[in-house]
Amino acid sequence: MKKNMGTIDRVFRVLVAVAIIVLYLANIISGIVAIILLAIAAIFILTSFISFCPLYYPFKISTKKAEQK
Repeated sequence: MKKNMGTIDRVFRVLVAVAIIVLYLANIISGIVAIILLAIAAIFILTSFISFCPLYYPFKISTKKAEQK
């Protein structure tokens, strides 16, 4: 797996995941909506930690800065 996520993308995903978790813990979201959003939050956190987004791969998208030579 070649990393394809930049720092800004990773931070944004973690912030969105934390916001979803806070909404759930504050009982603002519940039911099936909460389950779906918590699953998305888990995916966001996982992809942020490994710096690889499987949805970016087939479209050859990368938010990671090019390495300088």
